[in-house]
Amino acid sequence: MPAQRTALDAGRWHLNHGPIDIIAEAHGDAVEVAVAHEHVWRRFAALLDELVAELPLLRQPVAEGDCPLRGPVARRMWEACAPFRAGFITPMAAVAGAVAQELIPCYHRPGIERAWINNGGDIALHLATGQSARIGLFADIARFDPRAPGLITTDGQFELRAEDPVRGVATSGWRGRSFSLGIADSVTVLAATAAQADAAATVIANAVDVDDAGIQRRPANECKDDSDLGDIPVTVDVGTLAPSKVHRALDAGAERAKALQRLGLVASAVLVCQGQWRVVQPLSSGFAERLPQSEGSIAADAVGSVFA
Repeated sequence: MPAQRTALDAGRWHLNHGPIDIIAEAHGDAVEVAVAHEHVWRRFAALLDELVAELPLLRQPVAEGDCPLRGPVARRMWEACAPFRAGFITPMAAVAGAVAQELIPCYHRPGIERAWINNGGDIALHLATGQSARIGLFADIARFDPRAPGLITTDGQFELRAEDPVRGVATSGWRGRSFSLGIADSVTVLAATAAQADAAATVIANAVDVDDAGIQRRPANECKDDSDLGDIPVTVDVGTLAPSKVHRALDAGAERAKALQRLGLVASAVLVCQGQWRVVQPLSSGFAERLPQSEGSIAADAVGSVFA
């Protein structure tokens, strides 16, 4: 089936092609917004075929040496995952963020104040000088009911401003679209780019883990026969855990996030598991004060501009 698009309103489009499902939104001069959306559509229509052409290599672990991939999105995936190649990781860990990042430059035009590409919760942003975007966090997809009436509620919010060193937001967890080795309900990462955020969220979510008989795992290729993870066990169910074990699992994930922050790969992160949460605060004090300031039980707020 070819790529498809549907206008949601004057500033938003829904783009779909196979597994890629995107909401593209922009604000600013109406003519410039329309032109940028058209550029996004033209670029989007070719993306899936480009990735499929290199899929065998994209499913191989990232190894030492030069990137063997040729397409711009495929190379971006590989480069985002390369810092984590000491463990097992394939470029597919950054696919959603890399696709979003490929499209967001279409909005780098005079007259466009802000825009975002939301690829299933992995988000690339454009913010002109003086602009900001409010991000809503939805911590546990198991609670999401698309049939529920009224506004969507989130489990927390934060604001990104043009001067912040963040243009990518990504979320990973064991209930998401991709497999996870850990037990986090969600790990939301803020990073310089969407591809970097996507890869880092995968790695941090894998680190949120603890030993418990209530955690069930199966080989990834038994859950999905073409999984890039092969026979590596992935989490398929997590029973209710003792609060102390949830605490230890989140501590492990937070330490991994802080290590990545020291390397400059992560600006900040929010980790959630069974009602408990951790925030790895950004190093910029002005940015930090706009994120949650403590850890504990996460509370719901009204939705922001976009949500991850």
